[in-house]
Amino acid sequence: MSLNQKETPLLGAMLKIAAGNAGRFHVPGHGGTSVPPELLAALGPGLFRADLTELPGLDDLSSPSGVIEYAQQLAADAFGADSTFFLLNGSTLGLQSLVAACCPPGSKIILPRNIHRSLLGGLIISGAQPVFLNPGLVPDFNFASGLSRETVRRGLADHPGARVLLLIHPSYYGVTGDTASHAEAAHEAGIPVIADEAHGAHLRFHPGLPEDSLSLGADASVQSMHKTGGSLTQTALLHLKGGRLDRGRVAGTLALLQTSSPSYPLMASLDASRKRLLMEGDLFGRSLELALALREKLIKIKGIEVFGSEHVDGDAVYGFDPLRVVVSVRKAGLTGYQAAGRLARRGLFVEMADQQNLVLVIGLGVDAVHCENLLQALKEAVENNSRNGKRAPGFGMAPSAAARMSPREAWFAPSRNVRLPQAAGKVSAEWVAVFPPGIPALIPGEEISPEMIEFLTAVRAAGAHVQGPCDSSLVFLRVVDE
Repeated sequence: MSLNQKETPLLGAMLKIAAGNAGRFHVPGHGGTSVPPELLAALGPGLFRADLTELPGLDDLSSPSGVIEYAQQLAADAFGADSTFFLLNGSTLGLQSLVAACCPPGSKIILPRNIHRSLLGGLIISGAQPVFLNPGLVPDFNFASGLSRETVRRGLADHPGARVLLLIHPSYYGVTGDTASHAEAAHEAGIPVIADEAHGAHLRFHPGLPEDSLSLGADASVQSMHKTGGSLTQTALLHLKGGRLDRGRVAGTLALLQTSSPSYPLMASLDASRKRLLMEGDLFGRSLELALALREKLIKIKGIEVFGSEHVDGDAVYGFDPLRVVVSVRKAGLTGYQAAGRLARRGLFVEMADQQNLVLVIGLGVDAVHCENLLQALKEAVENNSRNGKRAPGFGMAPSAAARMSPREAWFAPSRNVRLPQAAGKVSAEWVAVFPPGIPALIPGEEISPEMIEFLTAVRAAGAHVQGPCDSSLVFLRVVDE
């Protein structure tokens, strides 16, 4: 089949049916017209008329052979893949499905310790045993770097029976390791490479950005198209390239785990966004210019540091996405959380904050006025804090934790709640992550050390938002009942 990237086959088929006046004897029950008035006023009638199901001509996401299949082929061509799958449960679904498809119970998967919490679901579903490799810290900014070449090669050599190597490309902070070298090492060891590319859907579409993971040798990648590619929230893409992964196995796992009631507006947004990325030419050029100008002005503010090319070391910090501007406010006496809160009160919302940094995403919707407003508000926040502010309680970096059970074993084991101080020496039955960025400090199966209790106590005192534990206040922690 010849491919025409100017087409949006799924969007076109959906809109054709939505424009008609058919009798809708099918779900969804609103039938395109019987809608709560508040929703209708907020979202408009067009969305509800397009909220369709698997009607003739609209194909089937779990077994596509029509417009969805063609739309996925167009996406594969656009992103340099052999096969592409539409995801409606975010990159979370794609990563969990790849792990489940590749790793039978008890098998080993090599991956960085700063994984996103979504990968825990893949470990629990599959029963795989994680082999964690520890990234370093980026000096002065104290966030995780990529994996060094030596760390990856040593991990591959020490675990010859591993089924797959998973890499993060790029991280939440925009940093990449030497993905090409890591992929080469993994292939020499006879195993495929999966890339968590949730934050990199845009990389392929401008020469001023790092190369995408498929171009660097990854066998599969998962991209949150909604994050930087322009589609609606919770939509993502899973790409396969080469023959190291079984396409049928991946497709079958996706059909098992993905919703059986896919949203056509969400899928159509993937179709339309793919076309836009290819057809609108230098789509990210203006954003890159804004990001560069913002960096140059930020570094002139006393107490502000900005991550940039001078922090690249050619190994664990091999490259970075210039559209992610990481700003340290540590020397201004602020935490990232404090700075983010002060900006939010001015109607300026950042992607994330941590103990000392802000992460700003210069997306397609950001303009020069937004940047100037942010600069002024951040400058005032720094100046006001130097006169009046007190630094909020901190909690440092999470300590390392030793695995005593696999995540799956601990998740399904009998468990009970204990007060946090009494959890020392016990095995965690749940995960705990400060969110964002959602990197688990503790995962099921890891031993709870006194240092971990000290860390979690400090997290609680700082009032940080956490995900994972049954008791989000961290008064109690769920442990394996041994």
